[in-house]
Amino acid sequence: MKQRTELSEALFERASQYIPGGVNSPVRAFRSVGLTPRYIDHGKGAHIYDVDGNEYIDYISSWGPLLLGHAYPPILEAIERELHRGTSYGACNAREVEMAELICTQFFPSVERVRMVNSGTEATMSAVRLARGFTGRDKILKFEGCYHGHADSFLISAGSGLATFGQTSSAGVTAHTAEDTLVAQYNDLESVRAVLEAHRGEVAAVILEPIMGNMGLIPPQPGFLQGLRQLTQQEGILLIFDEVISGFRAARGGAQELYGIRPDLTCLGKIIGGGLPVGAFGGRADIMDRLAPLGDVYQAGTLSGNPLALAAGITMLRELAAPDFYERLEAQGLAFEARIRPILERYSDRLSYNRVGSLSTIFFRPGGVRTNAEARESDTETYARYFRSMIARGIYLPPSQYECIFLSMAHSAEDFDRTASAMDEVLREVLG
Repeated sequence: MKQRTELSEALFERASQYIPGGVNSPVRAFRSVGLTPRYIDHGKGAHIYDVDGNEYIDYISSWGPLLLGHAYPPILEAIERELHRGTSYGACNAREVEMAELICTQFFPSVERVRMVNSGTEATMSAVRLARGFTGRDKILKFEGCYHGHADSFLISAGSGLATFGQTSSAGVTAHTAEDTLVAQYNDLESVRAVLEAHRGEVAAVILEPIMGNMGLIPPQPGFLQGLRQLTQQEGILLIFDEVISGFRAARGGAQELYGIRPDLTCLGKIIGGGLPVGAFGGRADIMDRLAPLGDVYQAGTLSGNPLALAAGITMLRELAAPDFYERLEAQGLAFEARIRPILERYSDRLSYNRVGSLSTIFFRPGGVRTNAEARESDTETYARYFRSMIARGIYLPPSQYECIFLSMAHSAEDFDRTASAMDEVLREVLG
């Protein structure tokens, strides 16, 4: 199925002259799937349209925030209303208060105080600094394959784009940073116990994606999060949940609600901006009150609490607060799985499938995927062939094996049927 790509290719050539690698975020480069990126012109509902006029069913949803679909009218209207009032003030505004109240009172009981930032990276970076300041300890423990943004500490044994390009770290990360960043294995409580025993009294925080989303979707095994909570409490270590992906998707109160765990700090992003750049971190009041101007841990941001982004996010969260919203979202996930599962089962000797709610990943590896090591055994070359054939049929999937499919409420039964039909054809083509 030949598509026109001339305008996208021309734009990428121009971009490559002035932007490193031609992109402003590495996974957009399409290098791991052997293509040049498609330049998107606009989106509507569950569909996006590129500059060459090609239409796609979109399964990345801007990497998560577009839970209600592209160009959702109430969000556009909220942005427009706010836009006519101004764009930024460098001062307090009422939207900050509304957002904080929504997060703390309607979604995350563990979040007693919350501070707005501009990205998930800012949220995780700030949460770690706060944990160090609160505990008086220097080291943090993260999990191999978990991605928490591009702050230096998080680029050690990271997932997402670094996994896509086969890198375990990044140049420019100092040896001292590496020394203060300990690494354990997700879904392996014994690996955590061993690290903590070797560094007793030195670890400020354990940070993780409670549902791993940056090596593809990997849910926690039974007892893993509960054991982690017990270990951190015993050692006086703060537990930080990075719910930038799982927050507002896994359940109303994120993965912590789904699995019944109360972390000390929570990092949020994506959805609370309704498609505009925003992040937040929050948690126990006694910890959060160590932030300036009350305490001695400094954190700031000129555009934090931007009224345009929060107007979009507030509108989003009010929709999500509907009593039946998460029942309907789970129904979307079940409908998608029911449509593709019979196809995938024909290739159970080559494929695995993980799903939690509206998040899922098809791994080109048999036998299930429960760990980062198992995810890395995926056949990325075959995934690249699969991706190329699917996008040629108008199905826009993550351009990396190590990313999630994000469903939206805008996806229809017809979208799922079309996707399944394409998947059936393509898997016959690439797997035989």
